[in-house]
Amino acid sequence: MNVSNGKSALLAAALGLAVAAAGCDKGDGGDTGRSDNAEGKFAFGETPLSFSFYGSYDWYTMQPWGGDMATKWIKDNKKVNVTAIPSGGAAAQKLNTMIAADELPDVIFTERGPDVERLRKAGKLVALDPYLEKYPNLKKWASSAAIGLLRSEDGKLYQFPNWYTKLPTGNGGYIVNKKIYKELGSPKLETFDDLYAYLKKVKESYPNVVPFEVTIAGQGIDVLYSGFAADHPTQFLSQLAVPQGGQLTSLFVDPVYKETMQFASRLYREKLMTQDALTQTLDQVREKVTAGRVAVAAAFNVTDLGKRGTVALMAKDAEAGYSIIWPLRKEAVDKNKVWATGYDVLGWNVNVITTRAKNPEGIFAYLDWLTGEEGQRLINFGPEGTYWQGVDELGTPKLKKEYFDHSEEVARLLGVWDTFTWAGNSSFLSGINDRVMQQYPPGKEDWGAAAQSAVTRKTSYNVTEFINLDPAPDSEEGIIAQRVQDIYAEARAKMLYAKSDDEVSVLLDKANKDANQAGYAKLLKYKTDKWRENLKKMGAK
Repeated sequence: MNVSNGKSALLAAALGLAVAAAGCDKGDGGDTGRSDNAEGKFAFGETPLSFSFYGSYDWYTMQPWGGDMATKWIKDNKKVNVTAIPSGGAAAQKLNTMIAADELPDVIFTERGPDVERLRKAGKLVALDPYLEKYPNLKKWASSAAIGLLRSEDGKLYQFPNWYTKLPTGNGGYIVNKKIYKELGSPKLETFDDLYAYLKKVKESYPNVVPFEVTIAGQGIDVLYSGFAADHPTQFLSQLAVPQGGQLTSLFVDPVYKETMQFASRLYREKLMTQDALTQTLDQVREKVTAGRVAVAAAFNVTDLGKRGTVALMAKDAEAGYSIIWPLRKEAVDKNKVWATGYDVLGWNVNVITTRAKNPEGIFAYLDWLTGEEGQRLINFGPEGTYWQGVDELGTPKLKKEYFDHSEEVARLLGVWDTFTWAGNSSFLSGINDRVMQQYPPGKEDWGAAAQSAVTRKTSYNVTEFINLDPAPDSEEGIIAQRVQDIYAEARAKMLYAKSDDEVSVLLDKANKDANQAGYAKLLKYKTDKWRENLKKMGAK
């Protein structure tokens, strides 16, 4: 799933089970396909394979398998059939029910972290190591560091990654409404001082426009943080810890965070920022953007917003739409050390195969095929012959005229196929991105891909060393983490609504005191130890 990095980002996960999921107690509910070929491998594409699949997110809904041209091709040509088990919008609650009933699906698509480890320790997951050499794609495209970091405490691999990468990826940053910007004289927009001056002009000239849109949960505030100091990615906010002197230290005493919140509070109280920054829905944000009622926006997935807004506005006015800009910064900060988005070599979420599966090797073979070149072309461009024909030496599909003539249909299909992209390969797709872009006719370029090439991939920070720092929820550190997270969320909201810079300072001091009383120091030590373990695995000294 290619969504925000506020993982992104964009996204707490749990596991669940639909009550009426037929066949779940039988493993895969269908033909297991255990036939092997002469090399002792599962005969993928020759022997039928059926398995059940659970997307462990409240928001996730898998489209009907075989109902689109890509999965119909997989069903017909690779003999794979998948039965979806819906979350019912309550993934976390259903996790406990599913485990208690010992009725796991064959595959669970979820976040890396505590829930995976809980299932592993309970003996419910299949180790994938025996399949790595048999099926070559994951080993080829994922770095050895990625596979090493995915291994559990027992040294075995249980997780098949989604959107792993060897190259920078990312979608976070800033977009600007082109018409408003032009009508206001196209002023310099590089620093936060520039931004403040520009937003004041917008407010004076366009009373019905949101000067600065920060999208859901105030994501844009976190994006601001990345510009108040060099090498200060938004990851520090999500991990509630800032590296300093070889230790992970309190976010609440970070001067960069203080300056960020004082600036954000100023924008809010002067009504230069959206006034429902912490309560609005994504649909509400998209409606404002596509209607052209936003002057500047910052988000973890700003490329999606920019593309949606540009397509909608250009349908009525060829000069309208949004432009991606280089991340904004404090005057003294080096523009080349501002990271508005981030990536890690592990990508986003993972697939785990449970011990309920009758044919775990067949499932691995499918995921490995899906993450390879053929699978990635299929799930991103459709079957060969429809919208593309042939490939170049890098495996880039040669797009046909139909791909551009039916751009709306292609966009609709991409939305469907996104629900099946369980083993997205950013290494491959990023590698061919520029060659895909070169095939677009003038005026029909893909806005999002162009924005990634021009800005977001160049301003994406490798945060791999900071992954997997979260403790198990039911551990002492996990309980402390939840308390500190609650303190952070409450303080962040109060600081945004503060009446002065001094009030922001007072609120930060109180939050730091409350966090320390909740055991923050113990949590920071735990995270520091995990961070050092990561560095060791990555070969850092």
